[in-house]
Amino acid sequence: MAKKTEETKSPVSEMRLDKFLKVSRIIKRRSVANDACDSDHVSVNGKPGKPGLKLKVGDILTVRYGANETRYEVLSISESVRKEQAADMYRIVP
Repeated sequence: MAKKTEETKSPVSEMRLDKFLKVSRIIKRRSVANDACDSDHVSVNGKPGKPGLKLKVGDILTVRYGANETRYEVLSISESVRKEQAADMYRIVP
């Protein structure tokens, strides 16, 4: 049986906010990411993040989970990544 080759899609320059949250695994499901954006739990560069907002490398995301707030810097954008590489798409900003 032939060994499955590893497929890596080329990086893109921008991506919808809800899709980035799902692909990077910050939020597990795209529908949950969409709801979080609609209910103002996500902001981008200090402005409310709507699901269709185009995200670019260098943007700062703020995600509120209950009373906790976490900030992320977007390091790369890719259409799909393996679970092990998802954390390489962002870094947590103190």
